[in-house]
Amino acid sequence: MHAMITDLLEYSQVKMDTVAVGPVNSEQALATALDNLRGLIEQSGAGINRSTLPLVLASAPQVTRLFQNLVGNAIKYAAPGRPPEVIIGADCDGEFWQFWVQDNGIGIDPQYHQRIFGLFQRLHDRAHYQGTGVGLALCKRIVERHGGRIWIESEAGRGATFRFTLPVARESADLAVAVG
Repeated sequence: MHAMITDLLEYSQVKMDTVAVGPVNSEQALATALDNLRGLIEQSGAGINRSTLPLVLASAPQVTRLFQNLVGNAIKYAAPGRPPEVIIGADCDGEFWQFWVQDNGIGIDPQYHQRIFGLFQRLHDRAHYQGTGVGLALCKRIVERHGGRIWIESEAGRGATFRFTLPVARESADLAVAVG
């Protein structure tokens, strides 16, 4: 119950807070997220492969939380009998960077692709996978607050690739602006 209340509070704060955004080194945001997940990564034997990540126009703590949720889920929903493998990268798509977090886990049937981004939407019971059902809703809220979008490409049993977009940070965007 404590975890659910904490997650719900964080979810509501992302919408209500005016956050300072500026150029964010997404490489550093990912490094912080991976450091926060160090115990889970070591315990699971997960392999993490990443390419060089870009500067984005965003809130650093929110980008860290976004990566932490997506990588954490990639590890949590590992396929039985094989260690999790997670690949993280990004490509420029005009005014946005398109990121991906790909895994070799249990995957998600396409009929649930939209549902999983809803608040408290879980596909599995708590006995098999812990969680509150807030993580992906929080990811969606973070991405949308920054003018991006998030989606999944997956099939049951074939892993998942979560993709999201965040605005390109321009050299002239060195002053923080508020998003609210």
